Amino acid sequence: MDIKNEDMPYLKKAFDGLENELTRFLEDSAPDWILYDFAPHWLPPVAARLGISRAFFLIINAWFLAFFGSSETMINSSEERNKAEEFMIPQKWVRFDTKVAYRRYEANWIVAANQKNDSGFSDFYRSGKVIDGCHCQVIFLRHCYEFESDWLKLLEELHRKPVIPVGLMTPQVEEDNSQSWVSIKTWLDNQNKRSVVYVALGSEVTPSQDQLNELALGLELSGVPFFWALRKPSETVESYSVDLPDGFQERVRGWGMVWKSWAPQLKILSHDSVGAFLTHCGWSSFVEGLTFGHLLIALPFLVDQGLNARIIADKQVGIEIPKNDEDGSYTKNSVSDSVKLVMVESEGKKFRDKAKEMSAIFGDRPAAMDSNSMAKNTKLHVVMFPWLAFGHLLSYFELSKFIAEKGHKISFVSTPRNIDRLPKIPPHLVSSITLVKLSFPKVEQLPESAEATMDIKNEDMPYLKKAFDGLQNELTRFLEDCSGLDFL
Repeated sequence: MDIKNEDMPYLKKAFDGLENELTRFLEDSAPDWILYDFAPHWLPPVAARLGISRAFFLIINAWFLAFFGSSETMINSSEERNKAEEFMIPQKWVRFDTKVAYRRYEANWIVAANQKNDSGFSDFYRSGKVIDGCHCQVIFLRHCYEFESDWLKLLEELHRKPVIPVGLMTPQVEEDNSQSWVSIKTWLDNQNKRSVVYVALGSEVTPSQDQLNELALGLELSGVPFFWALRKPSETVESYSVDLPDGFQERVRGWGMVWKSWAPQLKILSHDSVGAFLTHCGWSSFVEGLTFGHLLIALPFLVDQGLNARIIADKQVGIEIPKNDEDGSYTKNSVSDSVKLVMVESEGKKFRDKAKEMSAIFGDRPAAMDSNSMAKNTKLHVVMFPWLAFGHLLSYFELSKFIAEKGHKISFVSTPRNIDRLPKIPPHLVSSITLVKLSFPKVEQLPESAEATMDIKNEDMPYLKKAFDGLQNELTRFLEDCSGLDFL
């Protein structure tokens, strides 16, 4: 989950290598539907040829996809949109008032993602092709009508096909009696109610040493209690190290905790001592923070995070830590001032109140999950095929469980190592969800055993996507041979 940009092309290259094996799987299993992610640009025509119904499932929100326009615009984007300034203003096809746009440092990243990389394709091209034309019949996404519904209507206009929000997929807090949680809970129990800032920058953000230093010193300067989940990347990323400022942990001992291994985020957010969430603004973290009514302190880095941060500020459910618009740098003072504003000063009350109000939407699991179209009498066989990032894998897994609860059959398809890292299937759904392992293609530039974004540096990502595309034939054979498959 922690990656460096230079590895991302290789992961995408490997992902593309799944094409043949996936094709065989689809030929063998003949499902009714297949739900697929943004990366397999080659998959919709294969599924259409096999007579399988097709849906693109976007694990994030409507405004991110709508910001980039129609599928035709995305497919041709690398030639037509190659300047950062084009992404720094609200887009011309958005006909309602909005402040959703990228800062320059974010827009520079988007421009780079818009160019063809070593996987052979840009992310814009991939996303456009999986939605384009009759090969994609419907768009599902992790959104709900109760929050920013104008973007859902805009998506239908842009893509001229049904757009169905499956809900926010609000997670459930599971029981956890592990020693790690016992230690964390003991520390949280010793803090005052709603006094702690939980700090976590997600699974795909690898801050630089300067960024880590400024964040650490800013938290210290604020004097506000904090719990910081600061995990080193996967063992395959050997070059990355986490070095905190000299003496930092000793100086904050008792009121500041740095946890350098996996942390149970939902359990922490559900604890009474937590009052705010300093987050990179990934959509899952956005949802999870507001599920518990915590105001959000936004520190975005890449992809959708900047747009999410603008929404956070616009809805007044939190604030964004000021950054240099040119390079994205921030200072310990900007971190400290932001934390104190929302946690200590009277001005922060309006943000805290707004965040609590939002928990009525984000924390209402039944309402958030009822806006889907899978509850029907006909029992379907649905194939789920997510991208190789754990945020994607887990979102597809959560949707798989929800669809299986309705009585449908699920084939969850990924690579061996990713399948082995999934949470356990609930006992009552074991007979409804089948985990299907496709052999991951070898790509020379990828580290040994790297099968997900958590395993590689970001610059190798195109190679992961290229390997992923190599699954096409095996998946096609699976679909052809799988009898009675309704949905892909």
